[in-house]
Amino acid sequence: MTDTRGQQPPYQMFGGEQPAQQQAGQPYHPPQAYPSPGGTQGGQQRPSQGPGAGPGAAVRRPRTGARTTPRTRKARLRVAKADPWSVMKVSFLLSIALGVCTVVAAAVLWMVMDAMGVFSTVGGTISEATGSNESNGFDLQSFLSLPRVLIFTSVIAVIDVVLATALATLGAFIYNLSAGFVGGVELTLAEDE
Repeated sequence: MTDTRGQQPPYQMFGGEQPAQQQAGQPYHPPQAYPSPGGTQGGQQRPSQGPGAGPGAAVRRPRTGARTTPRTRKARLRVAKADPWSVMKVSFLLSIALGVCTVVAAAVLWMVMDAMGVFSTVGGTISEATGSNESNGFDLQSFLSLPRVLIFTSVIAVIDVVLATALATLGAFIYNLSAGFVGGVELTLAEDE
């Protein structure tokens, strides 16, 4: 293939410099935007770029200690939709945990009050107040026995699990409807670097 363009003018480099002619036997060194720190490029000394330019005037130096305080990145996000199925699963597990904690707390509270003698003292006072010549009155200790208290607390915990799960799922549906009108709740999240 032949070149039909004829004689072309030499290419101009940045700063008006002519490209150095490659000599035979020397490796090719491409031009650089910034000279190397010694003022040499490809083993050749480069002239200074202008008045007052020293040997390292155009060299980029790394920024050290530019920012000492940590920067906080912030992002504003919007909760546009809450999945009712995932809300139901999470609320079911949380209400089960709350129900177990309620039963355990009731059992521990009953044992502490029984060890302090609260039931015997209050039960004796109530039986004297409600008693007559024929009957001994109301027996508080048999009414508030530990098995009866645990059964009552367990029934309350089961009702709490059903109601909390249903209310949380209904709340997710209501939130999705209201978020369709107003856009949802906006959150600002921050990330420390």
